[in-house]
Amino acid sequence: MPTPGECRSAQRTQKLGSRQAQRRKERFLRHWSVSPYRLVSLGLLLSLGLASRTTAQMTPGSLPGAQPEPKPEVKPSPPRNSDEFPPNPLESTAPDPLLPTNASQRPLSAIERKQLAVALDGLNSQAAEKLKQRDRVGAFAIWYRELRLRRSLGVLEEVTALGRVGETAWKENLTPDVRWISKRLDAILAQNQLSTDIAPTTSNAIPVGSASALSSGDRASRIAVLEALGLAYQQVRLPQTAVSIYQQILTDAKQRRDEKKVDETLITLGKLQLGWFDYPNAAATYQELAKRAKVRSDRPNEIIYLTQLSYVHEQAKQPEQAIAYQQKLVALYEQLPDSRSIPPLKIKIADNYQLLARPDQAEQNYQSAYQLAQPTLQFAYASEALQKLGALYRSNDRLDAALKVFDYLVSLEQQSYNLYGMMNAYDQIGQIQLARKQNQRALVAFQQGLGLAKQLKYRQDYFTAQIQKIGK
Repeated sequence: MPTPGECRSAQRTQKLGSRQAQRRKERFLRHWSVSPYRLVSLGLLLSLGLASRTTAQMTPGSLPGAQPEPKPEVKPSPPRNSDEFPPNPLESTAPDPLLPTNASQRPLSAIERKQLAVALDGLNSQAAEKLKQRDRVGAFAIWYRELRLRRSLGVLEEVTALGRVGETAWKENLTPDVRWISKRLDAILAQNQLSTDIAPTTSNAIPVGSASALSSGDRASRIAVLEALGLAYQQVRLPQTAVSIYQQILTDAKQRRDEKKVDETLITLGKLQLGWFDYPNAAATYQELAKRAKVRSDRPNEIIYLTQLSYVHEQAKQPEQAIAYQQKLVALYEQLPDSRSIPPLKIKIADNYQLLARPDQAEQNYQSAYQLAQPTLQFAYASEALQKLGALYRSNDRLDAALKVFDYLVSLEQQSYNLYGMMNAYDQIGQIQLARKQNQRALVAFQQGLGLAKQLKYRQDYFTAQIQKIGK
């Protein structure tokens, strides 16, 4: 039971709380009684609060006897395929006024084909003209229409046009257009296989038209299409796919023992591999060609293929292998009555020996080249051989031998009236005499060089400077 003191304390606390509540009420009333607008605002606030609570409570499910509204089903949007935007213009199926209305139900007549071919050539010309005017969008819109219509003239017509337009797209750096055209080429390739081996394509297309047994007419048609495809893939700069096509043709030709077709395809493969700097495969291709030519005693073609092999290995920085084929060529040329092709080969062999750090062999071949070239009046080769031989002697500090070589060179250039060659030879003689501490002889050589330089109006300042340097 509370004490009297505790009761008095509780009464004081209650009175204090009542007075504080009364003051808050008075401040509130004074605030909202200043303006009628505040009362309106107060009413709005109270009504909005009440409405929000009422709305939250009065859901359809909470009403007596009411059924809840079904929520609309939200279907997820299909994933966007970046490859479809923009759409591939070659896949458009819109009708074209250049085709008869029932063209999809029957083949075109001969007259219709001719008329369509003329119209398509006109479209090609229009597109080319627009491209000249730098309207690439307009040009390719016309070309895509042409390509769609070319299908009505047959697959060969279409592939040829695809390659032509694809090459233009590649040159214009239009990557999406090259991709669209390549995709169409892949689809055609998939329908025109000669074997069950799947050739690689740009879009992983699965060949479904391969055949192990074709009639001669069907096989010839497919080979023609494949050859056109090989060229088209080259035009859109997809050499690997082109190589796979030619290898398919090559395999088929070997199985049928069509020797002419084998050679033709190997030649095409070799040029393609060499053009794309695929030196190892190019070497293998030309080796096969050279062996085939040797077996049938086809010396002219054997020489061509050995020359290509020499070039391939030089480009691949393989001088030792290049020398081997160059020596085979020399042996073949020595069996011919005309030996004019040997001097340049000897110079190449000597150059390659220099790359192998074999100066003795290089010297021997340069000398041989000069000795063979001079009697046949091949002054250019004789001059080149002497220049390189003299440079070889100088690099090995054989100055006396180098001086003799350049003296020979002056006489040789006089025979061919080559003032420029004589001037350079005198320059070399002057440099060698300076190295031998023979300044007066060097002065004479530079003076002779200056006289020729004045006639040529070339390098006059250089020879004048050399003469003045000696005078000091």
